[in-house]
Amino acid sequence: MEIETMSESGRVWYKLRGALIAPVYVFSMVFFGYEQEGWFIYLLGGILFSAGWIMRVWSQMHLHYRLKVHKVLTRTGPYAFVRNPIYIGNTLILVGITVLSKLLWLSPIMLACCVITYTLVVRYEEKHLAGKYGQPYLDYLREVPRWIPRQKIIRDPSVKKFGEFLGPSIRAESHIFLLLFPVVIKEVVRRW
Repeated sequence: MEIETMSESGRVWYKLRGALIAPVYVFSMVFFGYEQEGWFIYLLGGILFSAGWIMRVWSQMHLHYRLKVHKVLTRTGPYAFVRNPIYIGNTLILVGITVLSKLLWLSPIMLACCVITYTLVVRYEEKHLAGKYGQPYLDYLREVPRWIPRQKIIRDPSVKKFGEFLGPSIRAESHIFLLLFPVVIKEVVRRW
């Protein structure tokens, strides 16, 4: 019974993962107090956002999540280094946006929110994927760390030409730039 409850709560975390992080994001867009100014805000926020988006595109080139391609156990690209590069990318994007909103003090809160949410989500996903892919996935769990990369790289010779997925992956991840729209509106309102 306890395992079923854990699985059910994990499913809830999985389904609500975006909504659980959204309050911090929305707060960063509507709160105007204790802001920090300076060119470094744009540089740091831009670097974090760009690194996260690039990580998502690179991940998409191998995972093909939003592409109409048959899904297989992915062990190439960023998945050779860490098991959850898309969530790492999301975290970089969201912390970058928080910095761009000029609320540096809120960045650790956004980071903590992402870490807690994605850690709980990943526990559910790992159980689901172990059931879907069986022993090859269990081997992958043992060989590749969840969050912090090791130098050992797993190579999968079955993926030869991932370059063909660059354009579709960029298009599939272009929606991420919509997250910057409220940052621009906040800046316009601030200057108005």
